[in-house]
Amino acid sequence: MKLLLSTLMLLFSIGSKAQELYVYTDPASNLPAKSLGFRLTNNLAHIKNTDKYRFATIPEIMIGISKKFMLKADAAISNMSGSTKLNGGSLYAKYRFFSTDDVQSHFRMAAYMRGSISNLHIHQPAIDLLLMNSGVETGLIATQLIKRIALSASLSHLYAADNTGGKKFLYGNSSRHALAYTISAGRLMLPKEYTSYNQTNVNLMMELLGQTNLNTGKTFIDIAPSVQFIIQSRMRVDVGYRFAIANNLPRTSENGALLRLEYNIFNAF
Repeated sequence: MKLLLSTLMLLFSIGSKAQELYVYTDPASNLPAKSLGFRLTNNLAHIKNTDKYRFATIPEIMIGISKKFMLKADAAISNMSGSTKLNGGSLYAKYRFFSTDDVQSHFRMAAYMRGSISNLHIHQPAIDLLLMNSGVETGLIATQLIKRIALSASLSHLYAADNTGGKKFLYGNSSRHALAYTISAGRLMLPKEYTSYNQTNVNLMMELLGQTNLNTGKTFIDIAPSVQFIIQSRMRVDVGYRFAIANNLPRTSENGALLRLEYNIFNAF
């Protein structure tokens, strides 16, 4: 916890344009209207109580329908079933319903929904709609941008369904529901002054990621520091590491590294 507090103080200690493109969470802002985004996210995590590692790669396409509405679709490929294969995917929609803008700041709020399918065997009570579980997530996001600092928080409800292929949720119907919550802080470190859109931006991030099962009350809280590079205003590279700081909600993997590549096409249609 001391590490978290000291890192957050570092992020806030320097004070104009900032990024609000978080690594582990989404902001309330959307992909620009009439734009396409392509992502490839790779996760490597140690499988608890074994000498094995879980690798998952998630290709994703994003569509900016309008300034208020965007869609995403992704597929989940992993080695969780013994060999590398397609394990499912999800559809995600986000609607930005509130926005106030000032010269060097803005505040935005959005509502979102994700629907996921997975064909993996269910073997953890923690709900993971990006890979491990079929189900639905609905939530709200609020994001505040002030000069070089971007802050964001989200709150959502998770529902775990049975996975495809007759793979049942094994932990009881009352444990299918969970509350997920995040707090994210990002700071634009470079460039110190803008002279061109071709300048590479360097952002530092710190994100807090939590989940509480609404039946058992069991909880995990993770912390995820990361660094992000925005190249020529359209290419993005994220590098992060996520680890547990509080955990009594069992998971197969608690700690892991992330590498993401992204490319955006503006005014694509």
